[in-house]
Amino acid sequence: MTDFIRLDADDNVVTATRSLPADHPIESVTTTGLIPSGHKIATRAIAKGEQIRKYAQFIGLASEDIAPGSHVHTHNTEFRNTDVEYEFGTDLRPVAPAKGDTFMGYRRENGKVGTRNYIAIVTSVNCSATAARRIADAFGPEELAQYPNVDGVVAFVHGTGCGMAGDGDGFEALQRVMWGYARHPNHAGVLMVGLGCEINQIDWLLEAWGLKQGPLFQAMNIQGVAGLRKTIEVGIEKVRAMLPIANEFVRTECPVSELKVALQCGGSDAWSGITANPALGHACDLLAAQGGTGVLAETPEIYGAEHLLTRRANDRATGEKLVGLIRWWEDYTKRNKGSMDNNPSPGNKKGGLTTILEKSLGASAKGGTSPLMGVYKYGEEVTAKGFTFMDSPGYDPASVTGQIAGGCNVVVFTTGRGSAFGSKPAPTIKVATNTEMYNRMIEDMDVNAGEMLSGGVTLEQKGREIYEKILRVASGEASKSEMQGLGDYEFVPWQIGAVM
Repeated sequence: MTDFIRLDADDNVVTATRSLPADHPIESVTTTGLIPSGHKIATRAIAKGEQIRKYAQFIGLASEDIAPGSHVHTHNTEFRNTDVEYEFGTDLRPVAPAKGDTFMGYRRENGKVGTRNYIAIVTSVNCSATAARRIADAFGPEELAQYPNVDGVVAFVHGTGCGMAGDGDGFEALQRVMWGYARHPNHAGVLMVGLGCEINQIDWLLEAWGLKQGPLFQAMNIQGVAGLRKTIEVGIEKVRAMLPIANEFVRTECPVSELKVALQCGGSDAWSGITANPALGHACDLLAAQGGTGVLAETPEIYGAEHLLTRRANDRATGEKLVGLIRWWEDYTKRNKGSMDNNPSPGNKKGGLTTILEKSLGASAKGGTSPLMGVYKYGEEVTAKGFTFMDSPGYDPASVTGQIAGGCNVVVFTTGRGSAFGSKPAPTIKVATNTEMYNRMIEDMDVNAGEMLSGGVTLEQKGREIYEKILRVASGEASKSEMQGLGDYEFVPWQIGAVM
């Protein structure tokens, strides 16, 4: 491994692969001071106001004259909103179709396929959260051991559902999330629990989405059952009746085309866009070739890279839809007196990321190179095959909640700083961007993409490794986050709009 990585011949910065002292030679310059690992070094003079370029793209403006060999970071880089001419469908690179790969999944009556077999308790409002938790907690390991095909009983509780507008973006997003979890193929059975007087009425959801109650789908309200204690008792009885029916589901061989994989990152560093994210992108291309679906999200974290995605749009309407999301987020942050450069986080910056533009260029690499086949609202059911995009905030729990509601049955989560995230009902696979963090947090990390820097492993090899890990986890192999029981508190629907 060399001391630095140059990503494009036209870039005016390179990235240090280890901490470098002052007066260290880099290409034709020497460092002017200490350069932390993962941080950028100017390879020529950059005048104040001149573009700083990485990935052959604009990532910021020099806020002062930058000398060759200098550390390039937040102290001398200025963010500027993007202003690009969008192209649509000018960079279409369809993957060669492939068939034959399979995994062992749970085929449901509606034809969809799950990778896990849970019974879910879904709440309509925060007021029913305690009831749902106590119902789920009633089912311990001893009782569940009688049902080896059931992965568990999980309560999905949240802090909203009332004190909100009864229509509009926020209400519709919450309804889509509830519908998505109620119909998720990783759930064998569902019990919906409400209070009764909340804005987010369960009956409205059932009517709007055509959901019918039956042995594996039940709904009740605390006010109708006559109190918390009775609701818990009735709920336990309902779930107990579902368990033997849910246990009858068994894994069968299913084509990879039935997989929908959430492409996610968190705790990113400078290596995210160089190792783990491109490798996950290659895995997404392999998935798309088999007719499967990859779902990229986190709209604020593609800001500055969206023009690369519109070039991959399969038609203009799809590309325009993505641009519309960017415009909505620009307005959303402006009216809330925020900035699109609110990201990167302090941890991201410590890891070498300077602006949201730099972070976005690396984050978008998770989507591979195949055409963009669809753009979806937060929590909307993803129906297209291949590479797709879902609107969401950059906050990982809220973003993944939307992706799972959209039907994702596996999550792949890249991280450079280290993350303890996990999810249910879709299992999360964690990919480390660097070997040092992988070794330090080995109980949390499933794949080490740092080998692309230190072990001579190619992007294609690591992408294939991630793809094969997806198939094994989809078939029942436990991910590291599952082994640690993560996922019970990571259900976080995106709250849009005023709390009233």
